[in-house]
Amino acid sequence: MDYFLICIVALLGSGLTLFSGFGLGTILFPFFGFFFPIEIAIFLTAIVHCLNNFFKLILLGKNANTQVLLYFGVPAFIFAALGAYALSIINDMEALGSYTFVGETFYILPIKVGIGIILLFFAFVDVVPSWSKLTFDKKYMPLGGMLSGFFGGLSGMQGAMRSAFLIRAGLSKESFIGTGVVIATVIDLSRMGVYIENLPEEAMDIDFTLIMCATLSAFIGAFWGNRLLGKVTLKTIQMLVALFLILFAILLILGIL
Repeated sequence: MDYFLICIVALLGSGLTLFSGFGLGTILFPFFGFFFPIEIAIFLTAIVHCLNNFFKLILLGKNANTQVLLYFGVPAFIFAALGAYALSIINDMEALGSYTFVGETFYILPIKVGIGIILLFFAFVDVVPSWSKLTFDKKYMPLGGMLSGFFGGLSGMQGAMRSAFLIRAGLSKESFIGTGVVIATVIDLSRMGVYIENLPEEAMDIDFTLIMCATLSAFIGAFWGNRLLGKVTLKTIQMLVALFLILFAILLILGIL
C-alpha cells in the first residue's frame, strides 16, 4: 500500500504540477511524512524532486531565459545551501514542550513547528484568493531567488514563491516553465549535498526501491504533463492539496505526526 500510494501521488503530482511550475515537493512531502521521520521525509522528497527535475530539464530546459537564470538562479543556489544548513541546526534543537492526550505523550519540536508554518503559508497561497495572485516586480528577482532558495533548502518547498516572482518576468508560457525547471534543479543540487552530509544513521535503512518507483512514476507524470501542456486546469487540484496541507501542518505543529 505504501508503494502504491506514494507512486500514484508522485505520478499525478508530477504531471499536474508541471503547468503551475510548483507543487510536486509540496504534495510528496506530506505523504513521505506519514511513513518516515520528518528530516528523512525532506531528504526523500528531495531525491525524487531532483531526479524528476533532471528529466523535465531534458524536456523543457531549452526554453529557459538566460538573464532570469542569472539574476534569480544564482542567489537561489547560494541560499538553498544556507536553508539546508538551517534545517540541520533546527533539527538538533530540543523540544519546545510536550503534552499528554489520551494516554500518549506528544512533543512539540522546532523543526516540525517551522515546517508546519511554511506548509500553512503555501497552503493559504492557494486558498486565499488575493494570495493566489501574489506577484512581485522584476527588480526584486535577486530577493526572490534568495527567499525561494532558502525555503527550498529548509523545507524542499520553494516552487510557489519562485513562480510568484517568475510570473512577472515577461516570459512566455514555455519559457516560464523551462526557466522554473532549471532554477528548481539548481536549488535541488545545492541542498542535496548538505542533506547528505547531515543525514541521521537511520537514513541508511531507507527503502531505495520505493524511491526508484516513486521517481519513475514522477517521470511518467512529467512526460504525460508535457504532452498535455496548456490543456489542464489545476484550480480544483490545488484546493484539495491546500486543504490536505493545512490538516497535515496542524498535526505536525501539534507533534502528532
